[in-house]
Amino acid sequence: MTGLPTVIAIVGPTAVGKSAVGDAVAHALGGEIISADSMQIYRGMDIGTAKTPAEERRVPYHCLDLMEPGTPYSAALYQRDARAAIDMIAGRHKVPVMVGGTGLYIRAALDDMRFPSGDLATPLRRHYEELAADLGAAALHELLADRDPVSANLIHPNNIRRVVRALEMADEGTSYAEQAAGFSERTTVYPTVLIGLTMERSALYARIEARIDAMLQQGLLTEIRGLLAEGYRDAMTAAQAIGYKEIIPVLEQGADLAEAVLAIKQATRRYAKRQLSWFRSDPRVVWLDVTELSPEQATARVLELLESSEPILPAESDD
Repeated sequence: MTGLPTVIAIVGPTAVGKSAVGDAVAHALGGEIISADSMQIYRGMDIGTAKTPAEERRVPYHCLDLMEPGTPYSAALYQRDARAAIDMIAGRHKVPVMVGGTGLYIRAALDDMRFPSGDLATPLRRHYEELAADLGAAALHELLADRDPVSANLIHPNNIRRVVRALEMADEGTSYAEQAAGFSERTTVYPTVLIGLTMERSALYARIEARIDAMLQQGLLTEIRGLLAEGYRDAMTAAQAIGYKEIIPVLEQGADLAEAVLAIKQATRRYAKRQLSWFRSDPRVVWLDVTELSPEQATARVLELLESSEPILPAESDD
C-alpha cells in the first residue's frame, strides 16, 4: 500500500528473553536489529544494561552505543535515529526487527508522534525557562493559556517543563494538545507487527534475580568503577539507571553490597511491572506466553505468529 518497510517489534518486560528471541528471529528472516532500550544507547554501560555481547550477535545491531554516558538524549532523538536505521535496513532489502522494553522509544519510532524540533536546550527553550525563573510558574502558564488554551488545560501550572515545551511547540506552529491526542490514537507510520513476550510473574521475577546475580559475576562492579573513574557519576545516578545508582554507595561509601543487590532486584521487578502495564495498554500487541518455552521454541512460535499476523498499516494519506 505505502511502499514502506514492514517493521517487526518484539517487546515486553526486562529479562523475559526478548534479546535472544529477537536475534534469532532477525537471523531467520534475514533481518537486522534495532535496539529500543533507553540505557543501551550509552557506551560503556554494557553489563548493567544487559547488552547482547558483540560475539553473540548473529546480525547487525543498530541504536546501541550512540552516546557517551551523561550526554542528553530523548525520545525525539531516538525517533530520528531509529527511523534512519529502519530506512537503511530496508534499503538493503533486509527486515527491520526492533527489540526492547522502552515503550516510549518504540512508539516514538513506529507511531505518528510529533516532537519539538529542538531536542535539547535550544535558545527558544532557554528563553521560556528564563521567563519561568523571572515571572514564576503561574505567569508562564497564563502565557500558554493565551497562546494555546487547549494545551494549557492539559498541563498543571506547576509543571514548568511541560509548559515550556508547549510554548516552544506553539512557536513552531504545532500543539502540545495535538501531540497528546496522537499519543492516545496510536497511528503507525510503518506497517508494523508487534509481538509481546510475557511470562508468569514468579518465573519472570526469578529470571530477573538470576540476571542480576549474573551481572555481578560478569563484572558489574568493575564496569561501574571504570565509569566513575571516567567522570560519569551523574549519568549513573539518574533515576532510570537501575543497577548502577545502587552500587555507587557501595564503591564510594562502603555500603552493604547485599543490600544494594536486593535494592536492584526490587527496582527491576517494579520496572518490569511498569513495562507490562505499558505494553498491555496497547491493543495492537500480539502476546506470546514464553513461561514454558525455551528460546528456540519461543523463536519458532514468534515466526509462526509473524506468518499469521497482518501488519498494522499506517493511515491513508489525505493527499
